[in-house]
Amino acid sequence: MKNSILIIEDDKLMSASLVDAIITAGYKVISFGTGKEALNAIKNDSFDVIVTDVRLPDIDGINILRKISEIDDTPVIVMTAFGTIKDAVEAMKHGAFDYITKPFLMDEFLILIKRAIELKYMREENIRLKRELNKCYAFQDFIGESEPIKKLFSLIDSVSKSNTTVLLHGESGTGKELIANIIHYQSIRKNKPLIKINCSAIPENLIESELFGHEKGAFTGAVKRKAGKFELAHEGTLFLDEIADLSLSAQAKLLRVVQERQFERVGGTETMQVNVRLITATNKYIEEEIKQGRFREDLYYRINVIPITLPPLRDRKEDIPLLIDYFLKKYNSRLFKTVHFSKNAINVLCQYHYPGNVRELENIVERYVTLATTKDIVNKDILPSFIFQKGYQSNQLPLSDVIAETEKEYIIRMLQYTKGNKTKASELLGISRKTLWEKITTHKIDL
Repeated sequence: MKNSILIIEDDKLMSASLVDAIITAGYKVISFGTGKEALNAIKNDSFDVIVTDVRLPDIDGINILRKISEIDDTPVIVMTAFGTIKDAVEAMKHGAFDYITKPFLMDEFLILIKRAIELKYMREENIRLKRELNKCYAFQDFIGESEPIKKLFSLIDSVSKSNTTVLLHGESGTGKELIANIIHYQSIRKNKPLIKINCSAIPENLIESELFGHEKGAFTGAVKRKAGKFELAHEGTLFLDEIADLSLSAQAKLLRVVQERQFERVGGTETMQVNVRLITATNKYIEEEIKQGRFREDLYYRINVIPITLPPLRDRKEDIPLLIDYFLKKYNSRLFKTVHFSKNAINVLCQYHYPGNVRELENIVERYVTLATTKDIVNKDILPSFIFQKGYQSNQLPLSDVIAETEKEYIIRMLQYTKGNKTKASELLGISRKTLWEKITTHKIDL
């Protein structure tokens, strides 16, 4: 995809020469003769590099530079016909990437453009890496030594070395997003973007814009051109979570991109070529969705090149003690505590079937570490009562009952922690004292 350059130059001959050189070098370019026109364009569109003359008929180039820095951090190259130290110092002081003195060689000018683009990419990559680090994408979070996990790791190791499309299937809480992270960061694309989108979280009327981007004025509210997730993931990986929740219309548009690796922004006419590795995920059985007419069979065959099924926690219970230990270290460190689970508590937790999978187990550990005093040992007698139910299966108890039971146990534990102080307990629970009293009554909690 071509980089976009903005030129601000009132000398028409000079402007035409710059535009011609930039187009010949393979970039997109737009030019303006006044600072006012250029600033309006900058507010409504994005550019990779901005080049401005110091002397303009309406606004001084240094003032333009100052205003640009208030909007974003696009690299700015300042041109001056005077070559004074004062101009150079002023330009650099206000954040110019560099300055160049007229007359100059076009080769010299184009080298500056290239360096400025490289700086912009470097800044964006640093921001992306910091964002990823802040999210703590640590591969060791996927804990396990059971046979299903060994087979999963072996498959992931093989898949990561390729550019093949992957479909991750598994129940909620089994770690599909984490596996997508691992595949990307072990692949040859690891230094390129990993872009994610939850298809179920985007309204149907906005999903096309999210995936493919839009041009200014494409629809009400489209005040500026926006790059879509495919464009942002160019040369990297795009992770489409909950893909089975896409509408049939969106599926049809997605199919074209998967097949042809090209698309147009909403409201645009330019065909964009993309090189993206696609990883998709779902907790639904897509074969059943196809039978019900809710998913396109041709799209399924395109995304189901390498299917990977993540095992539920109930099928790898030997990993539960390892996971408990890992989550205890994680939350003890975060909360400056040394809480432990007793052997009898761990034994009980190993028998539970976990409809919420690893995420549910982590929530249980976090809950008790949070509520415990610094060196508490969590025994089985304070675990939620539904964990002890014999023969308890996920299709035998409504989710509302599980939530109610968990809420009751959590309130009891909080009241114990605050020694019955309902004001303090309500503050810690994040609810009003009145709401706490209502829940005490509803759950028939003895005080």
